[in-house]
Amino acid sequence: MIAKKDFENMRKELDDFDNQREILIKKSRDIVKLSKKVIYSVHRNEIKQAGDFVKQIKSSVAELDKTAKKTPMFYYSGPFKIAIQEFVEAACYYEFVKNKKVPSAKELKADTEYYLLGLCDLTGELVRKAINSAINNDYDKALFIKKFVNDIYNELMLFEFRNELRKKFDSIKYDLKKLDDLALGIKLKK
Repeated sequence: MIAKKDFENMRKELDDFDNQREILIKKSRDIVKLSKKVIYSVHRNEIKQAGDFVKQIKSSVAELDKTAKKTPMFYYSGPFKIAIQEFVEAACYYEFVKNKKVPSAKELKADTEYYLLGLCDLTGELVRKAINSAINNDYDKALFIKKFVNDIYNELMLFEFRNELRKKFDSIKYDLKKLDDLALGIKLKK
């Protein structure tokens, strides 16, 4: 004989899991959207607006974390990982442009792997910022960004990355090549 109560409980458990998963996906998507708004605002030099978005993201990340805590396997799910990675990239870009530094993984309350993935993505935005700075004749800023990306690369070289982190790290080499070309162009122009 089948224990109907057990099946009812399992159905409820799976329904609850699906509901929590949908909430996590929605919150993750919202964080990704806000992260893009931060980056676009910083590129347009709308630093105050970017700061407001960063505050919103931090609040959203705290909510996402609460949702993930209900089902710990969510911490390793794609949506959660992408949301934190995008948050790290946006928060670091904002802080770099505003204060010439990036917050630590601890300050952002981010898992080490997700922090490093976001940091690797950051270099692409910094290349764009350096190119825009050079176009606007702010050569010192462009060269400062080049040095900063080089510093990130030198620190990350000391890791033994695998899988996705390896691919992201390798992309920094291409970003550095673009910045080297930019620096050479600046030097020849001077």
